[in-house]
Amino acid sequence: MNRRSLLLGASAAITLPAFGAKAQTAQITGAGASFPNPIYQKWAEAARGPTGIQVNYQSVGSGAGINQIRNRTVDFGGTDAPLNAQQLTEGNLLQFPTVMGSLVAIVNIPGVGDDQLRLTGPILADIYLGKITRWNDPQIVAINPGLSLPNLVIAPAYRADGSGTTFVWVSYLSAVSQEWKDRVGVGTSVRFPAGTGARGNEGVAGTVRNVRGAIGYVENAYAITNKLVTTQLRNNAGVFVKPEHKTFMAAASAANWNVPGFAANVIDTPGADSWPIVAPTFILIPTNPTDATRSANVRRFFDWAFVNGSKLAEELEYIPLPNSVHDAIRASWRQSFGA
Repeated sequence: MNRRSLLLGASAAITLPAFGAKAQTAQITGAGASFPNPIYQKWAEAARGPTGIQVNYQSVGSGAGINQIRNRTVDFGGTDAPLNAQQLTEGNLLQFPTVMGSLVAIVNIPGVGDDQLRLTGPILADIYLGKITRWNDPQIVAINPGLSLPNLVIAPAYRADGSGTTFVWVSYLSAVSQEWKDRVGVGTSVRFPAGTGARGNEGVAGTVRNVRGAIGYVENAYAITNKLVTTQLRNNAGVFVKPEHKTFMAAASAANWNVPGFAANVIDTPGADSWPIVAPTFILIPTNPTDATRSANVRRFFDWAFVNGSKLAEELEYIPLPNSVHDAIRASWRQSFGA
């Protein structure tokens, strides 16, 4: 399967050239989460011809995306950290999900290959709390019988920018570690007790790739794109699972979308096959757009993606939304915009 080449081809920014003599192209701009950036790039490329819409999406992090759509400097914002009902009302914003993705732990440990290392949520929390500092720590060795772990300092990497990926990661750490919840908590930007910051999923992936002993967290597509070593994680049922399609889908099937802003919680869901860190990613659009045509084109682009983009999403190891959720999103558009 040519999965890696698909992902590598998706790594360029979404600023697509005009084709041939097609003079009139509708342009829309977006900014925000890096978590869904690979699939937005592929959708933009694929939709350009059939829709006549050129998408320029800047992967600047969820925090920046929220700020830019609040300030109306873009046509849509991307965030992995959903806004609550009050925030949406105050900002005159409509929120809807596009796909679900999975966060994975990535490591750079000499002699340790893909998905050989087992980790647990509490161990990950203690690493980022600065309490577990070497890869041959007894707690890590105990759950990895037969795996040779070096006496190597652990170098945690985290997002330095306001990040929905961080929001998802620390939501998981808070769910599995009371100390993390009490000391650090949840947010798009938190004060990590240990480690080094990097900008974007791209920055964290690059840090882990280049630093011996490093560990980080990224969307699964970035781990594949950068050929990084992922780990198994112990899930809510106490089973060590690998980051793969069947475990992502098992977790996604537990999502409850009947909540304000479609803000389904898919963190540490039950099930022996479930991957513990799965999350939707969201788009924010103004309910009082300054340019009705551009707003309509944003909805037209994502409608095209819902109809035609599921296969591309799966190729990049994202999880498409159920058709029932697509229909509910379209209903929310009609309620807000009448079309």
